Amino acid sequence: MPAQHVKLEGHIIDQPILSRVLDTVERFGGCYEIVELDIGTTRKAESRALLCVKADDEATLQSVLQNLALLGVEPVMPIPAKWEDAPADGVLPDRFYATTNLPTEVFVEGRWLSVTGQEMDLAIVLDESMQRAWTVPMADVRAGQRVVVATEGVRVSYPPRQQDSTGFRFMESAVSAEKPKRPLLQRIVATARRIKAEGGKVLLVGGPAIIHTGAGPVLEKLIRDGWIDVLFAGNALAAHDIEAALYGTSLGVPVEGGPPGGEGHAHHLWAINRIRRAGSIAGAVELGSLTKGVMHACISRSVPFVLAGSIRDDGPLPDVITDTLTAQRAMRSHVQGVGMAIMVGTTLHAIATGNLLPAGVVTVCVDVNPAVVTKLQDRGSRQSLGIVMDAASFLEYLADGLGQR
Repeated sequence: MPAQHVKLEGHIIDQPILSRVLDTVERFGGCYEIVELDIGTTRKAESRALLCVKADDEATLQSVLQNLALLGVEPVMPIPAKWEDAPADGVLPDRFYATTNLPTEVFVEGRWLSVTGQEMDLAIVLDESMQRAWTVPMADVRAGQRVVVATEGVRVSYPPRQQDSTGFRFMESAVSAEKPKRPLLQRIVATARRIKAEGGKVLLVGGPAIIHTGAGPVLEKLIRDGWIDVLFAGNALAAHDIEAALYGTSLGVPVEGGPPGGEGHAHHLWAINRIRRAGSIAGAVELGSLTKGVMHACISRSVPFVLAGSIRDDGPLPDVITDTLTAQRAMRSHVQGVGMAIMVGTTLHAIATGNLLPAGVVTVCVDVNPAVVTKLQDRGSRQSLGIVMDAASFLEYLADGLGQR
């Protein structure tokens, strides 16, 4: 039978990666023999496994090995990476290697090169000197660039166990509406404090539910107090935040309580029109027509934000990026240095952001709908912790915890 010796290193027992590797071998038609297994004797020590993977034919064996490579398995004798020229701008070679969000290396000319700009679903490009490797979105590839194809010569590794001083472990908590939330929330607060103390950035990805539930002032205070370094959202969050600042309503409903007014349904449109008259949100702040709210806090505190548009948008606000690829590039430019991403009350923006984040970024997804928080994990953001909770309650707890001195 065709066979290949492969190795696997790291925290492969407790993650648990080894069991996934063995299941993958059998699922794709192969069989295995564990030649060596060295289990780490302490919590921090890594484990190592040497396997002999076999299959009935060479094609099946290659299929098994390709799928094992996605789990960090590599041949004992590295095989050089293969590459082909991109045939045209925005077009990749057939069977190009599609990246994960895990740290990745390629074996080129006898050495392993670290791939920079790691995120999922991109291609890997090599420079002409074979000294550098980086990721490129499909739309940004240029004709003639050297693109890595197939999985030979590519290896991925899982990041070390993410654990802070409170003992909080990401990647291990199942989503449940009935799960005790206070311990998770306390650990999220502690993790945010640690990341900020280490110089990392906190990214908040928000949906309009933050404004609808009356939590806009809470998020505004978090921004003004310096806890939020980047904001990703859509037209809706910004429009309703500005509506609340100008008219005291969100979708026409008073945020402080009371019955909707007769013209409340038009408030968000009037708010958008006011900003369009000023030319931008910053222009409205400068003119003094916008004096409070989440977006005012971003402008006054110089917190960068990306508002990605949707076909459903009213207006939209002049700051909204309506071209999808342009919005994606803008978001990508702001995730560098992000150590923690908090996603509240938004499905599509959470998934879009999750696709841009390396696996080492602590990711928290909060929504009242359990399907939303599990969908982010299902889409590949394995590091995501899901909490089934309404936006206002979560942000209020986060603000209270961060405000304690």
